[in-house]
Amino acid sequence: MARMIEELEDETGAVIKYKRHANGRGLVSPTARVADSAYLEPTAYVEADARVGLDAYVGAGSWIDKGATVGDRAFVGANVHIGAGCVVGSGVKIGSNAKLGEGAMIGNGARIERDATVAAGTVIELKGSAAARAALTTPLHAPRATRPQVREERSSRRRAA
Repeated sequence: MARMIEELEDETGAVIKYKRHANGRGLVSPTARVADSAYLEPTAYVEADARVGLDAYVGAGSWIDKGATVGDRAFVGANVHIGAGCVVGSGVKIGSNAKLGEGAMIGNGARIERDATVAAGTVIELKGSAAARAALTTPLHAPRATRPQVREERSSRRRAA
């Protein structure tokens, strides 16, 4: 019977213990949460505080970095790096050898082409490969500020009427 705990040494020489996921045998940090129905190829890594959703697939050699989230039914191809703090929505398909920069947000159902590089902080809201191409050619912009005051004003107007 194969071992369920693997010890690996990082670049600083510290020994990190990973457990093998029951479905596919990928390596998972003890503080990461991976759904039982997710499939992790044996050479895939899920780092500390990362999350992988229901029925997600993570390909061989892929790396889900610290604090990243991969949604339900997402497909992550082989040799993909999902940067720290990234959020990948449900039903997203990421082609092999793609790189997602730190803090990137990929909306539900989007597709990222193989060999694509998504810059840190990029937000992709559209569906389809057109969304990925648009994000790669659009300069980064500041995140949108929410305006709860406007919403409150509108709701108070409705009450007054």
